[in-house]
Amino acid sequence: MSNVDHDEKATLLLVDDNEDFLSVLAIAMRKRGFTVTLATSAESAFELAKNDPPEFAVVDLKMSGNSGLVLVRQLASLQAGTKIVVLTGYASIATAIEAIKLGATHYLAKPVDADEIVAAFEKQNGNAEVELSSNPLTVNRLEWEHIQRVLAENDGNISATARSLNMHRRTLQRKLGKKPSANPTLHD
Repeated sequence: MSNVDHDEKATLLLVDDNEDFLSVLAIAMRKRGFTVTLATSAESAFELAKNDPPEFAVVDLKMSGNSGLVLVRQLASLQAGTKIVVLTGYASIATAIEAIKLGATHYLAKPVDADEIVAAFEKQNGNAEVELSSNPLTVNRLEWEHIQRVLAENDGNISATARSLNMHRRTLQRKLGKKPSANPTLHD
């Protein structure tokens, strides 16, 4: 799909609160044959999509206001055939699973380029040959995954998540503000 095959260009909604990233990605995706619409929040993206549901969407996971997971669910409810790729700088197993359950086609960890996004749109099935890690996750990574799972169960509500984890809200916010420690044996 490096170039859209039909005369009418495929519609693509790009959603990210980082306007610089959004602008660069928009240029790259237009070069690949898409008609691009931009939004800097889940709320504004949903308003745009209600009027004209896109064929494709790229949604950042962590934004101010509603999370990308809320938007994935909303986009999937508007038009079941929309191919949605979720991007995040805070990848976790819990959010990847939730994104797919809610209607995302694929989930990619940042940094990512336009070709990887186009390839994700084209991917129809999983890869049974993906390399499996023989090393367990680190304790810090396990904590991050658990927090992300509880956060997803609480629809992104920080206060409810902190109560569920028996943790002070500020402590939880501090933990969420940190990027999880990399696990060199974890493969996407």
